Amino acid sequence: MSDPIKRVKGFADLFEPESTAFTFLENTARRVFGLYGYTELRTPILERTELFARGIGDETDVVQKEMYTFPDRGGRSLTMRPEATAGVMRSFIEANLANSQPVSKFFTYGPMFRYEQPQKGRLRQFHQLNCECLGPVEPGADAEIITMLMHFLDELGIEDLCVEINSLGDRNCRPAYRQKLLDWARQLPADQLCPDCRRRMNTNPLRLLDCKIPACQSLTQDAPVMIDNICPECREHFDAVCALLDKNGVPWKLNPRMVRGLDYYMRTTFEVVSNKIGSQGAVTGGGRYDGLIRDLGGPDVPGIGFASGMERLAMLLPEVKLQRPDFYIAVVEDMAMNCAFELSRNLRRAGFKGEMSFSAKKMKHQMKVAARLNARKCLILGSLEVENQMVQIKDMDSGEQIAAPLADIVNFFE
Repeated sequence: MSDPIKRVKGFADLFEPESTAFTFLENTARRVFGLYGYTELRTPILERTELFARGIGDETDVVQKEMYTFPDRGGRSLTMRPEATAGVMRSFIEANLANSQPVSKFFTYGPMFRYEQPQKGRLRQFHQLNCECLGPVEPGADAEIITMLMHFLDELGIEDLCVEINSLGDRNCRPAYRQKLLDWARQLPADQLCPDCRRRMNTNPLRLLDCKIPACQSLTQDAPVMIDNICPECREHFDAVCALLDKNGVPWKLNPRMVRGLDYYMRTTFEVVSNKIGSQGAVTGGGRYDGLIRDLGGPDVPGIGFASGMERLAMLLPEVKLQRPDFYIAVVEDMAMNCAFELSRNLRRAGFKGEMSFSAKKMKHQMKVAARLNARKCLILGSLEVENQMVQIKDMDSGEQIAAPLADIVNFFE
């Protein structure tokens, strides 16, 4: 006998209650996001590698280290999506939606793939909920999407969350800040920086502020920050977003070191942080990415969005209560099997959840099955019940047992 095949490291099987938690997340997202005019979009898991290199940025950790990339049989370089936004932008461009509607709002959910060290709440196959609002440049769009996000998290029953917000400026003011930060960073003792930060000095110095290594955080604690160097237009935009959040009762705090991990972010950036899941406490993050659609070959359409890690959200959910089966049909004699099938069909078509035995077994065994399933009622069928067109109904909580006509069983349950 050959050895069983095991799952790949960093990939997980989701049984109940984990799978039920994911279903709850998806259904709540569909309901809440729909209130704000978002419609569901499903994009492919595989995309051309160039999409992520151009969209996310060649020098990001995602593109440099983490993507699952391979040539297909036609020699094309394909990548399993490491994030959703670039794929949504590609879809938006390809469908030519900019010419048909001034504002496009999409939500997506599904698996993403990154080759990194598995950690609590983040595996190599992980799942995200994404929202993207394309078209408006006004600060009201920023405030609305953050407000919607907090509405969603509130509907999930997740508490003790904090919105952290920052501005990354735009293409007019960021280059000068980048140079200012680089000039400051070059005075640091390079041998005390981690290898990633030494590389970022020449590729993306803003990521120096995002390093999670304590030694690097200590060295860069006095670094100049973007929020103190943004242009008047970006300052006006950021102040308007914060004022709208205040008016809508959304608590927030400034995090001037927030830079996010992807190159396309500009102006408003935000994260929702929990103190219940350790040092990697961000459960949701996003921001504005004006210019991304243009960089991917489309029209110059602004946008803002966020991504929520579903594994991390599931860790924060209150205990998910599984729906109890309404019935279990115990068949104690073979000749009652046809009757049991008909009975289960009628109950299910009436909207009641339950299971039945597929073979006649002793009553003691079937009571154990009904108890293990946590069924509300156990319906008992034997030859006597079939002959009299009756069914024995045992309440699994109280132990009370009564007889009822088979013809009235749906009315009994209702």
